[in-house]
Amino acid sequence: MSMRWSRLANALSVIALCFLLAGCASWFKKPAVLKPTARTPESFAAPQAANTAGDAVDRAWWTLFQDPVLNGLQAQLETGNLNLQLLSAKVRQAQASVAAAQASLWPSVSLSAGAARSVSSAGGAASNSASVSLPLTWELDVWGRIDLQTQAAQANALASQEDLALARLSAQATLVQTYIALRTAERQFAVVEKAQAAYERALTLTRYRYEAGVVSAADVAQAESQWQSTVAQRIDVETTRQQLTHSLAVLLGQTPSALQMAASQALPALPALPTLLPASLLQRRPDVRAAEMRVMAAQAQLGVAQTAFFPTFSFAASTGYKSTELASLFNASSRLWSLGPSLALSLLDGGQRQAAKDDARAALEVALLNYQQTVLTILQEVEDNLVATHQLQAQEAAQAQALQAAESNLRITEAQYAAGTVSYLNVVTAQASALAAQRNLLDVQSRRALAVTQLLKNLAGRWDADLAAK
Repeated sequence: MSMRWSRLANALSVIALCFLLAGCASWFKKPAVLKPTARTPESFAAPQAANTAGDAVDRAWWTLFQDPVLNGLQAQLETGNLNLQLLSAKVRQAQASVAAAQASLWPSVSLSAGAARSVSSAGGAASNSASVSLPLTWELDVWGRIDLQTQAAQANALASQEDLALARLSAQATLVQTYIALRTAERQFAVVEKAQAAYERALTLTRYRYEAGVVSAADVAQAESQWQSTVAQRIDVETTRQQLTHSLAVLLGQTPSALQMAASQALPALPALPTLLPASLLQRRPDVRAAEMRVMAAQAQLGVAQTAFFPTFSFAASTGYKSTELASLFNASSRLWSLGPSLALSLLDGGQRQAAKDDARAALEVALLNYQQTVLTILQEVEDNLVATHQLQAQEAAQAQALQAAESNLRITEAQYAAGTVSYLNVVTAQASALAAQRNLLDVQSRRALAVTQLLKNLAGRWDADLAAK
């Protein structure tokens, strides 16, 4: 009779457990997967209408500048940049977190062994015991908590990979910009050095004319002032050139004085830019992808917080041997085993679970807002650099004409001074204007090259092959 009641009680327990699971399942809902979106401005072309030049921008986008020295520096950047090595380690750390989360889906089996000597409280004789057991534990992922944790870890790992891709892209762009600034400084140095030599010859000639009584001492002072001012400019440009070389060396993971480069007065050739931008530009950016992955991770964490309101189910089993004598430890009579499920439910926690859920919901809202802000920032960068490239191109043409006019004015003024119709102050003014116009033209050309670099960086996007390699 007692056995019959025991079986009935077990059946009722199973039925009650089924009803409990069904009731909890009706209340539990996983958070809907919301893929963040952003409106694309009309200035971005549809994919089928995009210029093919935009599609030509690939992983080695800096090769469009057609500079072998720059290509060699980029190859050194991949292996020497310390920041990229740091982010690569963080990617591996995130991938290890994914593996740890996935391992929770499987049973855990361990081996334990022990020996003890004990005496009862009644003062009996001491006894020895030895045991060997093989316990197994397995948490049943009824509500998908472990699966959601795995999804969050995977999304964070993908975000860290995108961070690495963005850091690589930024380092490549910084290298190009620093290289262009260095070549500009070398051109500036050559221009100032040439002007210094010309002003030194003019000073010598003026001194001869002063000794001959043709000009006054004021002309000599003005010529010497112009020459010394140019010497100071040359020193300043040389300082800038050395500092930019040091920046390149550190970017490559070298000591500042280790990098040795031959001087060149030629700026890298600027590639032709696409007339239309592809609508898929935003999805190709690593920072947009990283922000999107963090939204996915926040959604999964919200689901994890929701599962805390429901019971956890686990299954435990153990088998082993226990005996008072070591010789008979592995006898059949010493064998023991256990098997059974368990349920745990937190009934009162002072609002801790609700607070964790509210925190996860707020974190999701923050991730969504960060995604939208990232998209807006990228749109601003693209629009700003588009405006800069077109305006600087027109400014370069105007500055080139200004340089021609300044050089023409210098030639006329020097001829007038030789004829004695103007003072040397006019020559100094014309020389300063010509030198300033030439340096301004180099500055505009450099700014245009930097704007093109930033635009190419925005068009470069992300590369799955790189992420898989890391």
